[in-house]
Amino acid sequence: MDGAELTGKKVLITGASGFTGRHAVAYFRAAGAVVTAVVRRVGVHSFGDGVAVHVCDLNDKQQVRHLIDEVKPDYALHLAGKNSVPESWSDPLLVLETNVMAVLYLLDALRSCPAARTVIVGSRLKYTPEPGRPPHPPHPYSLSKALEEMVSLSWMSLFGQQIMLAEPGNLIGAGPSTGICSLLARHVVACEQEGKTEPFRLSGRDNTRDFLDVRDAVRAYATLLVQGTSGTVYPVVSGKERSLGEIADTLLTMTEAKVPVRWDGASSGPDGAGEQEEMSLLRKLGWQPLIPFAQSLQDILSDVRTQQGRSTG
Repeated sequence: MDGAELTGKKVLITGASGFTGRHAVAYFRAAGAVVTAVVRRVGVHSFGDGVAVHVCDLNDKQQVRHLIDEVKPDYALHLAGKNSVPESWSDPLLVLETNVMAVLYLLDALRSCPAARTVIVGSRLKYTPEPGRPPHPPHPYSLSKALEEMVSLSWMSLFGQQIMLAEPGNLIGAGPSTGICSLLARHVVACEQEGKTEPFRLSGRDNTRDFLDVRDAVRAYATLLVQGTSGTVYPVVSGKERSLGEIADTLLTMTEAKVPVRWDGASSGPDGAGEQEEMSLLRKLGWQPLIPFAQSLQDILSDVRTQQGRSTG
């Protein structure tokens, strides 16, 4: 997909001030779409000219209905939600309300736009029940994402809405991410600028995960909005497992500073995110990752250096 299909189309993006949301707004704006960035609080982030910013509490049914009635989007990309496992233990009801009810309010409001196509971005940490066994989710966040998927697919079935689900792996890139690559990059910059000597603690060097540049993920979401099959769950992954050791070694080649790293814990196997059978769903639509892993890490490091320079300048 070359993005031409988005020109002039009204695209609504929830969670627009977040890590992925900022990249999504920039992508759809550059593609010529009429972008509405939905945020919870005003002034969190500036999106520049040409982007309509709407402040909306997605857990307020009336606010959501007013938003949809005003925007009448052609496409809706739902990125908003709580994504912290620890927070789900400390306030499980808030996480369930935010991740489940907000989706229901959004999808119900979108019934007034029957031609609208919606992508709900879920999580690969969702809980998958085992037939014939009592539910045993590992944490409330996992339960919330499982319920989010179930109600989304149910709304599609009940009301004939065009709803696709995306399940991204570990997204990396410049911006306000709390992922391991960004945390390690901040440690590198602290060593460069402050001479930090406390080691950054990581689990086993051989622990592997699938990492995908957030800009490639946003292109995948755009592909699903335009070409995805309603009712389908699409893994959004790079297809290549990388170890924590590779991440650390690659970042350390990008600095001349002495960067202490401490390895704790045993190694584990891959997380399975890159199975070829799963990847084929998006590949069949013409999408594939384009940004090299080393380039993603370099972009993260450059962004952290810029941000740290501004905060200390």
